[in-house]
Order: sequence, then structure tokens, then C-alpha cells
Amino acid sequence: MGYSRPVEMAKPDLARYIRDVPDFPVRGILFRDITPLLRDATALRWSVELMSEPWRDRQVELVAAMEARGFMFGAAMAVRLGAGFVPLRKEGKLPWRTRSVKYSLEYREDVLYMHEDAVAPGQRVLVTDDVIATGGTAAAVVQLIEQVGGTVVGVQFLVELAELEGRRLLPGREVRSVLRL
Repeated sequence: MGYSRPVEMAKPDLARYIRDVPDFPVRGILFRDITPLLRDATALRWSVELMSEPWRDRQVELVAAMEARGFMFGAAMAVRLGAGFVPLRKEGKLPWRTRSVKYSLEYREDVLYMHEDAVAPGQRVLVTDDVIATGGTAAAVVQLIEQVGGTVVGVQFLVELAELEGRRLLPGREVRSVLRL
């Protein structure tokens, strides 16, 4: 299902499309901006392909992604994998009954919400986001999916900030990233 692998195009150096923005959103944080990658069709297509490839034959039924940048990859990966899509949103953004989980970021606490019927018990879910930093967001999503009975088959990122060791909050999980910075 989905599109074929972009073999006709040379694979770009995806790391060169990630822009460092110091002191954003707060002083002391080095933000990794993916918008240069998003505006380049070849880099975006390769990113989606490389993020989807490890999961092609893994019976993924749903791709769950966090607002907002995770949506850009998650929905495209769901199409590529022939799966449905589960959006995890901030407060007040979902119109139906929800479940929520509170988690910590490098610089604040936050809450994510998911429709309580978004994942059926036993459904196989791939969690994805653009960047893993300290791992709190991804760990919260895994927790929320498992609260409703879903089975997390793995966690996929475009960029992993290796020095922050976010994987440590995902013990026993298959965690993959396209780029380690």
C-alpha cells in the first residue's frame, strides 16, 4: 500500500535540513527545527519512507502521533503502512470523551489527550514523533495507549537527541530513529 520507495531519487543528507535554534522555546534549550526538511519534497519523502520502512511487515494497525509536528509524519506513515491514525492533542482540542496523561518536558509539564475509543484493546500501535529529547512525551503516549488496552509495537522518531538519553524512559521498547544528533 502507499507509494513506492523513492529509489529514483538520491537519498539526501537529512541532517543538513535540521536547523539548530538556540534558546527556544526558553533560554538554555537548543531546539531542533525540522521546517527546512518539511519544505523540501525529496527530504520529506525520504524521511517518511525511512521512518516507515522498519515497520512495513509488523502488522501495524494504527500510528499514534503527538501534536503538532508528529502529525506531519504520523499521518503520512499511517498511509504508507496501510494503518489508521490516532492524534494525541493538547487540552480542549478533541471533541469526544478523552483519556489524558500528564508528563514532563525539559522545561515544563504538559498533558496529552486521546479519544477514549481511539485504540481498541489489542490493536497494534506504532508511536511516532519528529524528535525524541528527554523521552517524556513518548513515554506518556505509550502509557496512554496501554491504559486503553492497545499494544505498542514500537516507537519511531525522525531525530534522536542522543545526549539527552530519552530512550531510557522507554525500557523494553523497540525504539528507532533515522538521525541521531
